[in-house]
Amino acid sequence: MILPATGLLAQLGAASPLVAAPMAGGPSRPELVLAASRAGGLGFLAGGYKNAAQLQAQISAVQSETSLFGVNLFVPNPVPVSRQDFARYRSELQRWIRQYVDRAHDAEETSDRAHVAEVALPIDARVDDDAWDEKLALLEEQPVPVVCLTFGLPAEQDMRRLQATGATVVVTVTDASEAARAQAAGADGLIVQSTAAGGHHGSWTPVRKPEQVSLRQLLANVRVRSDLPLWAAGGLSTPEAVHAVLAHGAEAAAVGTVLLRSGESGAQVAHQQALAEASPELSTVVTTAFSGRPARALPNAFTADLTAQAPLGFPALHHLTASLRRAFAEVGDPEGLNLWAGTGFAEARQEPAEVILRRLAGQ
Repeated sequence: MILPATGLLAQLGAASPLVAAPMAGGPSRPELVLAASRAGGLGFLAGGYKNAAQLQAQISAVQSETSLFGVNLFVPNPVPVSRQDFARYRSELQRWIRQYVDRAHDAEETSDRAHVAEVALPIDARVDDDAWDEKLALLEEQPVPVVCLTFGLPAEQDMRRLQATGATVVVTVTDASEAARAQAAGADGLIVQSTAAGGHHGSWTPVRKPEQVSLRQLLANVRVRSDLPLWAAGGLSTPEAVHAVLAHGAEAAAVGTVLLRSGESGAQVAHQQALAEASPELSTVVTTAFSGRPARALPNAFTADLTAQAPLGFPALHHLTASLRRAFAEVGDPEGLNLWAGTGFAEARQEPAEVILRRLAGQ
């Protein structure tokens, strides 16, 4: 059965109930967003970690071909880290890099690892708001149909600024309490994200361990507190999984990990290879080692050695490890990369994103 778009997503002009979730750091490039539009769904550009000029270029590239898309922003909601914890973790990283270099097996590997060892780690914790005000100003100058907010609620005036542009504003929530607060703040819809999702857990309070409930149960919990349109996210990688959440109260299914190996994905080559080579029985891990916020990933040397050492601290730890992760990507070594992956990673295939999305919608 081919699943049609309904509710809010249909009002936006979609024919399919599939949403290409925003994946910050490179995967959600314009090509992926346009593929989602061609499949009849809606794709999100990931505004996180970009400056306003970079985001504007991507918006312009998409707007030249479709009006069916959205932009995701990180709501400023820093997780503080003490100077002592930051310095301790920085020392752990330096120790780990030295051990990583010492484990080289041949001359070529020694050269690659020496390149990684040349990275200079920041001495001080950097905390910023991800150019929030600049991005709000950009979206006022260059409005988009949908804005998705992650990591919290913005100030009331900022929510109104976004809606005044004509944008539909949807907020990522991870429990019923967040859903109720988002509705009270005037959100137009909710993306209900379970802990099965790859990458960052969108919790507004990452210091609190999330409740381990299925996505279906989470949808039911949220529906008790909110009557807004619900888009489900987290571990959705098969037509059956998509059909199930639509049958349990969601109007749409947001998918991310299943698109990472598509031809339109901007994920690092080493990341895509790691997904292809991972055993389907492999368990993903939740780690704060890369960014200081809980995020689900494929396990590697970095997560194995540093997860237990890493404090909470976002975006300070993100900035601390950013240049190191770039160096690992440059040499094509997945052992130091943030290999974000949801629990449905085994379904990720190397094929066009449009084909993947149409299959998930039953076409």
